[in-house]
Amino acid sequence: MDPSSTDRLIRRFIAGDRTATEALIERARAGDDPATLVAAALVVPAWQGVLARAAQVAEGARERQIVALAAAFRRGEIDRALVLARDHLAEHPESLLVAHIAAASVRRT
Repeated sequence: MDPSSTDRLIRRFIAGDRTATEALIERARAGDDPATLVAAALVVPAWQGVLARAAQVAEGARERQIVALAAAFRRGEIDRALVLARDHLAEHPESLLVAHIAAASVRRT
């Protein structure tokens, strides 16, 4: 899958585009892109399985950090999610998906 296509889809998802959300969920069903899987896990009821798949295909520390952050967020471990987001964004300030999860975490507190 084209990384720029995935990036645009995630940007639309973050903006609240329902069509993008549906497309992410569909791509996650058959795909193995960690970012797509993490984004889909934020909205599907069966998020544990989706994040387990994301963990299996994650390559490198950056992708594994995003999976761990999303898992903490979905488990309701908001303090942990915020710490993980802060650490990740210190190294990768361009990560919109992580910033989105951090903002959602703040809204939960």
